[in-house]
Amino acid sequence: MAFFQTDDSWAGLILRVGLGSVMFPHGAQKLLGWFGGHGFEGTMGFFTQNMGLPWLVAFLVIIGESLGSLGLIAGFLTRFIAASFIAIMVGAIATAHWPYGFFINWSGQQQGEGFEYHLLVIAMSAALVIIGGGKWAVDGVIARWLEGGERILQRPMKKIA
Repeated sequence: MAFFQTDDSWAGLILRVGLGSVMFPHGAQKLLGWFGGHGFEGTMGFFTQNMGLPWLVAFLVIIGESLGSLGLIAGFLTRFIAASFIAIMVGAIATAHWPYGFFINWSGQQQGEGFEYHLLVIAMSAALVIIGGGKWAVDGVIARWLEGGERILQRPMKKIA
């Protein structure tokens, strides 16, 4: 199945582990309150009350960034998670970061954060959607298993006498 297909490249491995490792702390802030975050309840409240997002969108962002990042590191559902990250980052730019311009707030001179980080996540995610998870991805194991199962189903049945 093409959804799980990946090659044995180092590029996919480096992209998915790097991106998943950067995304995990952001998700852990939102889900668990780690790294100075507000946890699930605080983040849901902020997203739904302050930003006006529907509860389902807020929930999916929290789960996508936290559990999705772990799945990405493992190479499980790489293309789906990468596409989800693209949607999350486009949403973040559109709802929160666009007014602050391109640059992250390195000097503390602006009210909020720009969207350069989000563009990097989008670019890395787009590459993963195209190439898959690469070396040591769970997706590759699933693809090989599915391929073997299809061969089994395609074999002619032996006649029992």
